[in-house]
Parts: sequence; C-alpha cells; structure tokens
Amino acid sequence: MNGRLICVSNRTGTTKAPSGGLAVAVSAALRQRGGIWFGWNGQIAEEGASAGEPDITHEENVEIIAGALTRQEYENYYLGFSNSVLWPVCHHRLDHVSFRRDYVDEYRRVNRRFAHQLGPRLKEGDLVWVHDYHLMPLGAELRAQRLEGLRMGFFLHVPFPPPDTLMVVPDHQWLVRSLFSYDLLGFQTQGDCMNFLHYVLEQAGGEMVGDSRVKAFGRELEVRAFPIGIDVGAFREMTRTAEARRTIRRMRQRNLGRAQIIGVDRLDYSKGLPERYRAFQKLLEQYPETQGRVVLMQIAQPTREAVEAYSDLRQELEWLSGAINGAFGDFEWTPIRSIHRSVPRSTLAALFAASRIGLVTPLRDGMNLVAKEYVAAQDPEDPGVLILSRFAGAAEMMTSALLVNPYNEEEMANALQTALQMSQDERVERHRDLMRVNEETDVAKWRASFLAVLEVVSQS
Repeated sequence: MNGRLICVSNRTGTTKAPSGGLAVAVSAALRQRGGIWFGWNGQIAEEGASAGEPDITHEENVEIIAGALTRQEYENYYLGFSNSVLWPVCHHRLDHVSFRRDYVDEYRRVNRRFAHQLGPRLKEGDLVWVHDYHLMPLGAELRAQRLEGLRMGFFLHVPFPPPDTLMVVPDHQWLVRSLFSYDLLGFQTQGDCMNFLHYVLEQAGGEMVGDSRVKAFGRELEVRAFPIGIDVGAFREMTRTAEARRTIRRMRQRNLGRAQIIGVDRLDYSKGLPERYRAFQKLLEQYPETQGRVVLMQIAQPTREAVEAYSDLRQELEWLSGAINGAFGDFEWTPIRSIHRSVPRSTLAALFAASRIGLVTPLRDGMNLVAKEYVAAQDPEDPGVLILSRFAGAAEMMTSALLVNPYNEEEMANALQTALQMSQDERVERHRDLMRVNEETDVAKWRASFLAVLEVVSQS
C-alpha cells in the first residue's frame, strides 16, 4: 500500500473522535496511511468578503485543510445547484428542482477553486478519494492541472437517477463527462450502477469494455457498487453501557408496556415523513386494538433550514402530529412524540434498543444507515422488527426486513400490524439474517474494498 490518501468531502471532520457517517468511514484509513482531508469547514465568510485561504491543522499524520464559503458560494453552489438541483434530481423529486444559470456557474467555480487549492499539495502516488454530489467535477478540475501519477476515485452516497430523470439537469452531459476523469466510480447499489451505465450507453455513445468497465468521452472508467455500512461492533457496544441501560429502562417504564415505534431521519422531503405519519394514523383507524398500546417516536433532525421546502415540511409534520394526537390521544397516551433536534448517537442506540419496531421508510435513499443501526442495536434473543422502504438502497440486501412501498399508507399500516404481532421465533430469524448483512457490509470492509480496487485500477 503506497502513497497517501487524499479524502475530499463537502465537510471535513476530525480523525480523533469521528461522529458518524462519512467521518467514521474515512478517518481510520487516513490515520492508517497518512494524508489530507480537504473540504468546507461549515463557515460562511462575511458579506462581501472572500473565502480566503483554508485553515490547516494536523492530527498526527493527517493534514486537515478546511476553508469557508462566501455568501454567494453558499447560496448558489451549496443551497443552489447542490441542494436545489442535484439533491432533488437524485432523489426523484423533480417537483423540488429549482434551476438557475448562476447556480451551475457557481458550482463550477467552487470546484475549480477547490482544485486549485488542493492540486499543489498532491504528490505522485497519492490516492484521491472524492465524496458525493457536491464535488462531481473536482476530478476533471484536478486533471486539468496536468497532475501526474494520481489515482482518483469518486463515491456517490446518494442514489444515481435513471437517464430520463438526470436529463432534467440542463448540464447533465457535462456532469457525466466530468465523472470520466476518475479511475473508479463507486455507487451504493447495483441499481445505481445500472442507471449510470444506461445513461452512458444510451446518451453518450459509450461502450462496455469489461464486466464493470465502460468507455466514453475518450476515457475508460471502472464502475462498481460498494454498499456502505456502519461500525457494527462499536454501535452495538453503545447499547451496553450503564447509561444506555438506564435510558432503555426509563423508556420502557415511561411507555408502560406500550410498543414503541421509532423513526430517525434528517428533516428532508426524501424521507417520507408525512406519509409515515399518515400510515401510523391508518394503523390506529384500521386496527382499533392498537390505540393506547403503541407510540411513534419520530426524531427529525433539522437540516438546510434556509431552503423553503424544509420549513414547509416541518410545518406539515407539526400539523399532522397535532391532528393525530388530538384525534386519538388522551390524558395518559400521546400517540406521536416528535423531536426536532439532533440527538447524540449514544442516545439513539439506546432508543433503538428500546423500540419494538424500526420504521425506515424514505421515498428514496442512497443506502440509509439508520436501518443498519437499528438492527445492530437489537437484543438477538428478543429483537425488534425492521420495516424498510423498498426504495432505500439498504433494501437491495436487507431482504429479511418487512419491505414496504412508502407511497402506500395502507401497506405500511398493515406492515406495522404484522410487526406488532410477529412471533419471537420469526423476529429472531429475520434479525439473524439482517445482522449477517450488517457484518458483510461493515464500514471497514466498505472502505477497504473501495481503496483496494482504486489501488489497482488503471487507465488504458
């Protein structure tokens, strides 16, 4: 294993105490081989000010390079093209697409600026690993600097849309051409790989030159699925601490024997939260015996609150929960408990462990690690039941969950009733299968498999 690892992501973090998600995925690899973590520090420069040079800090053998965005970059590159064009297109929500020419112009400029800041720091033999939709053209901008001896890989954490959906983006061919500057392109699922290949073959005149290799725009690209996972052992250990045991005990005492259903999501229109609330309402209506015996706890962590669609969603959820609680609740029972703030992962682990059902029903998702965390938190001798959207990437392998169509509220209500009535033997068997998937797609294996392919992939 030669060369440093250069990780580029929308947000940088710390390798010392990663807080989950991407930070957990890459921090161990950065510490192991040394290198650079480059990205945005989450700060916005004052109005009219330039972003300036990024700050550089060192954590042992890792250099963390993080800079600010200008107000214009934040509004047009981040909120604009990244999250008002690419995000809704990738999640099949064309009703939320808002395209302006200055959005894509700023997206190009920011990626070019990042490349000019990062390029001079790269050395021959480095492995460059770029993450997610904010940075699709970064590889092309780095190639334009004529840097030698680099292998570059890109991993898309969100879904890749089918060709007719991607073509809503006016600059769709430029985006796909940019991806051919990488040596390896990784997706969450085989379905995402096929969507990408269909576009290349049908819209870009590409051709397959191997089982997982495609040629277009004068370059060859390796395309593979690398389903991301969690640190299974570490998450399971969170449920075994003294504090976790106290939290689990308090939750069960508070619920007074009621079955707790839990949902944990960012507050985003792709997560299917209104549909989930209405499915819970339908459960109470169609199965009156569940009234007073179940509780839905929904944790919806705030995100992108400057985007109007997200504030509208929060208002809709508050109205729905109020209506359902008013129609069905009483002095001793509140059917829906909504929490609109971030919750520490250690607390989430305990809440998962105390919940009879994990309700993970996004309308579309790249993978969804909440599903995997819920399974990891369960007692293998008396586990809860995972209800999972067919349109989450996790559903491609986690077939022992109760798979549902999140647009069909009656189907979800029936799945909730099935989960509530499921025998312990069936719950144990399903959980065993789901844990096998968890362990096969552990985040360490995901990281190692991507980097192993990137090490050997070559351009012809």
